[in-house]
Amino acid sequence: MGYVKWLGHAAFEVLIDGKLVYVDPWLTNPLSPIGSPRDVRRADVVLVTHDHGDHLGEAVDIARATGATFVAIYELAVYASEQGVRDVVGMNIGGTAEVKGLKVVMTPALHSSTRGSPVGFVVIGKEFSFYHAGDTGLFGDMKLIGELYRPKIAMLPIGSLYTMGPREAAKAVELIRPEVVIPMHYNTFDAIRQDPEEFKRLVDELGLGVKVVVLKPGESIEVP
Repeated sequence: MGYVKWLGHAAFEVLIDGKLVYVDPWLTNPLSPIGSPRDVRRADVVLVTHDHGDHLGEAVDIARATGATFVAIYELAVYASEQGVRDVVGMNIGGTAEVKGLKVVMTPALHSSTRGSPVGFVVIGKEFSFYHAGDTGLFGDMKLIGELYRPKIAMLPIGSLYTMGPREAAKAVELIRPEVVIPMHYNTFDAIRQDPEEFKRLVDELGLGVKVVVLKPGESIEVP
């Protein structure tokens, strides 16, 4: 049985098909339940949506220490390789890579970055699939992501200012139609303070039958 654990901000730990996947592991964020990145003893795959410090975080250190495969947009993957990460997969938007038995699809994200373009990821395993949208505004092709890959779980930002807010994120849920949605990228700082219950209310009002799971940092949901 797999699980999805929120580590604060946009950082997640996901167990899928027996593989331990970290997404945007900024593990020193103010809400993080992890004392230090050195506490991460195992990682199989590290996914990074873009190179802003609150997403790249300690990804390079974790990949170097654990031997995990570092997956990112090509230019960011080159940077990780230059920093001593040995197992690197550089992708681009629209592509799919086979990474340790998982299918990793790189999706667009409307945001900014320094190295390459910002992205999201759909990860498809035998047990389940999930979509981590990264930092993004709302865009219509989220409907295609839902239609093509049918992610069971979606992690969507709701903090506004730098990403979608609750209203836009609720519309994203309508486009994607996952079974479960987890809000992220909020309340780390005052500038992105939001009420996740407001997001839940907006989604419930749409009558989609999508379950909104509001996690506290360190909490997880099991995925049968």
